[in-house]
Amino acid sequence: MGYRVVVVGATGNVGREMLNILAERQFPIDELAVLASRRSLGTEVSFGDKTLTTKDLDTFDFTGWDMALFAVGSEATKVYAPKAAAAGCVVIDNSSLYRYDPAIPLIVPECNPEAIHDYKNKNIIANPNCSTAQMVVALKPLHDRAKIKRVVVSTYQSVSGAGKEGMDELWDQTKAIYNPTTEVPPNKFQKQIAFNVIPQIDVFMEDGSTKEEWKMVVETKKIVDPSIKVTATCVRVPVFVGHSEAVNIEFEEFLDEDEARDILREAPGIMVIDKREPGGYVSPIECAGDFATFISRIRQDSTIENGLNLWCVSDNLRKGAALNAVQIAELLGREVLKKG
Repeated sequence: MGYRVVVVGATGNVGREMLNILAERQFPIDELAVLASRRSLGTEVSFGDKTLTTKDLDTFDFTGWDMALFAVGSEATKVYAPKAAAAGCVVIDNSSLYRYDPAIPLIVPECNPEAIHDYKNKNIIANPNCSTAQMVVALKPLHDRAKIKRVVVSTYQSVSGAGKEGMDELWDQTKAIYNPTTEVPPNKFQKQIAFNVIPQIDVFMEDGSTKEEWKMVVETKKIVDPSIKVTATCVRVPVFVGHSEAVNIEFEEFLDEDEARDILREAPGIMVIDKREPGGYVSPIECAGDFATFISRIRQDSTIENGLNLWCVSDNLRKGAALNAVQIAELLGREVLKKG
């Protein structure tokens, strides 16, 4: 016996990836509905070897459906997620709308699976920001061993984090550089993204940080430990898929780099590729399409008493969004609904 599952926003990058991962992981589904806005109504999407036609989100009745994976923006989520939740359908939301609501669990299954039971508060579960998700998968097993005091992270985030428009802008600008008769001015991004890096993701806040940086701080505290101090610099880079992060960690007690490497090798969701030789690490192009969060460049930081540095890479459309949502669905089924 399987589940009746809804994917909301099935025509977008993340929605399509959710369908791919549900099929790849053979999630137990009895019935699947794919929803889109009216402008995308009737668009066909793939689910395994099947082709499904999108239905209208505006008129869909969520009554009798077990769970809905939402991959639409906050504005649409604000309208439709409460309707689904009120109809008894558990919402797993990929937008930022509910992440900071204390009544709604924010879950990365490798880190805080016990929070799944708090779904009952509002029948809604939040999926974290893509840059946070991959980092906390690495932080949690190390924190369990040596307790983290402070994290300094610099991100190198791919354009797919800004959706199809971001990917198109990088592609079009790159082509235009080799064809000078064509000009593609910045539209999705604040400056040219082709052959450039942009130290701004999301809007600026009063303290000078961007909202993306603020998200990493608040979400890490909610998922791992509120006592951890986090400072982030988030940068958009001309990479299509895959976010990278340089992470500096300060612990309350000494943690040897070899022990940290062993801990991470045993941790769920992590693949350690860390050879001290040219190319003995993972870059974003190699992680695209993979489920794992890859960790490389693990080394002691001699400038502080109990410090480590590491390099963290993951497919942001997968672990940063669609995969984590499906893992939450699996956890919900396994721990709560128990049908599949």
